[in-house]
Amino acid sequence: MANPFLALDQKLSGDGYSSFESMENLSILCDDFGSRFGGTKGEKQAADFIAQKLKDYGLKNVRLEPFEYLGWRRGTAKLEITSPIQKTIDCISLPHSPAANLTAELYDARDGAVSIFEKEAAAMQGKIVMASSETFPSGSKRWVHRGEKFGRSLLNGASAFIFMNHYAAYGPATGGIGHKNRTALIPGISVSYEDGSFLRRLLEKHGKVTLKLTTTDSSETMTSWNVLGDLPGAEDPDEIVMLGSHYDGHDISQGAQDPASGAVAVMEAARLLSKYASPLPYTLRFALWGVEEIGLLGSRYHAQANLDKLDKLRFYFNMDGAGSVKNKGVVLNEWAELEKLVKSWQKDISFPYKTAQSVNAFSDHYPFLLEGVATGGMESVPKGTEGRGYGHTKFDTLDKVSLRELQDAAVLASLLALRFASISKADWPVSRRSKDDVKALLDLPDYTETAEINEKISAFYDQK
Repeated sequence: MANPFLALDQKLSGDGYSSFESMENLSILCDDFGSRFGGTKGEKQAADFIAQKLKDYGLKNVRLEPFEYLGWRRGTAKLEITSPIQKTIDCISLPHSPAANLTAELYDARDGAVSIFEKEAAAMQGKIVMASSETFPSGSKRWVHRGEKFGRSLLNGASAFIFMNHYAAYGPATGGIGHKNRTALIPGISVSYEDGSFLRRLLEKHGKVTLKLTTTDSSETMTSWNVLGDLPGAEDPDEIVMLGSHYDGHDISQGAQDPASGAVAVMEAARLLSKYASPLPYTLRFALWGVEEIGLLGSRYHAQANLDKLDKLRFYFNMDGAGSVKNKGVVLNEWAELEKLVKSWQKDISFPYKTAQSVNAFSDHYPFLLEGVATGGMESVPKGTEGRGYGHTKFDTLDKVSLRELQDAAVLASLLALRFASISKADWPVSRRSKDDVKALLDLPDYTETAEINEKISAFYDQK
């Protein structure tokens, strides 16, 4: 069968691969506005800039959606070895870490494997627990997130947490440790691979290392903004396909790969689809989320504020960091019938993408997944185990992103969105999951361990 979208595909691809717009937007977000971390001046500048660009591209009902949350201000952080030697170690606090002034022994949890936290729990009591940023630690078939390593340290009675970057020469890696928009119950800091390795050698040589940790971080109520704009559908404007990425980075860097490469790819997809494909039968909505980095707060707010409308959200496609993803493909969150549909398009779309199925809780698709919405995202297929690389370090800068990677992300997203928003309601293969179906999904063996530890961490916070 001939490709019914051939003419549109050619226009979208031709413009997308000859335009510098995405890189120009990335330069402004990163070089002009900095990290765009929640509570910074650059955050609001970025939101206003994105909104104006969406208006310039011809989107309708462009708006800033404000919401309040518990934000975080970085203070000072100092880590000192007091025994068996005296030495200061460079460190940074992890977002939502509380102020601290404590002295305790170091405990090395190595790569942070679940088995270590389970078997050595008693030995961690009262210690400063250090674990590396390895995403697939020894014996694990799943991603063990920083938040889980921190949470397991907390449950085991640690007095503080050290996150050691497992990449050499990248410096400390940041990342939130708060829980459900609450300040963490114990302090957390990050150190470089080199300094973490030094601490390990010292512990191995002497059997005991005592550390003093002093931080002055604080939390306060803040306001952030989601930015949304629509290409209204001609047949049913209330039936929506949404593309999204957060635009906030971490305060220690530009956040060029994560997330800004994805944010500008969403913006570029909006430009291309508005110019060549609008109106489609159903609405295309483009969402740029605020404060994802400390708890998916913008997307959580939007999902909860629009619960009565989610039956009409046929699909959410997440593009967090998509402009820097290698082996770009479509990862669906356990929607088998939808994967068959997406695979059927491979013969017509010239970009060679693959598909996969997975579920994780660490980006802006997740609040919608929990409400039963069909979700997926542009991710690496097959998924690598190497981790974030430059992401969440001060070296995640504009020079790490190529124009071609941005173009690939924007064009592929445009071609997919064109199809997602053109399929008739009768031919759309999935419907919103019930609460019971969502629970059953998360009860599958691959996901139960993550869900169970998150429940334990939540219960621990609720007791405090």
